[in-house]
Amino acid sequence: MEQSQNKGMKSIKLLLIVFSVISVTACGQNKNQNSDHKNRKKIDKMDTGKLTNQNVKQAFEAWQSGDSKTFLSFFTDNPTMTDDGSPRNFQSYVKEACGKEVFLTIDSVENDGKNITGNFKAGPWGTFPVFFNFHQNAKGKFERLDIGQAK
Repeated sequence: MEQSQNKGMKSIKLLLIVFSVISVTACGQNKNQNSDHKNRKKIDKMDTGKLTNQNVKQAFEAWQSGDSKTFLSFFTDNPTMTDDGSPRNFQSYVKEACGKEVFLTIDSVENDGKNITGNFKAGPWGTFPVFFNFHQNAKGKFERLDIGQAK
């Protein structure tokens, strides 16, 4: 009788060990699934102190957070856009990319704060240096956006 109780206890201990290993493995998988969330927090906390043009800074922050409505509010009703020198539909680009394609770093700011260059995560196309050049009219609204791969 004592032998069967020992076997029963050994079986229970073995099951507890197996369930513990499975539990630890599952926890490790969650860590990888949350990496995008951690990257988003890092992006949201990006130092935008280099951005000296306040409209560019606010538009940039809206872009980074995926707030396309606020981003668009800094532009005229019918802004133009180029992507690597080729015309592109501005509204479609913003709808497709705002908040999904983001700057990871701000490497340089020029032209009175209207030209930004930095490392950019462009979804399935990867990560590479990019420029965003904002063209501001006399009323402070942006009438054109030129983007492209920086050299």
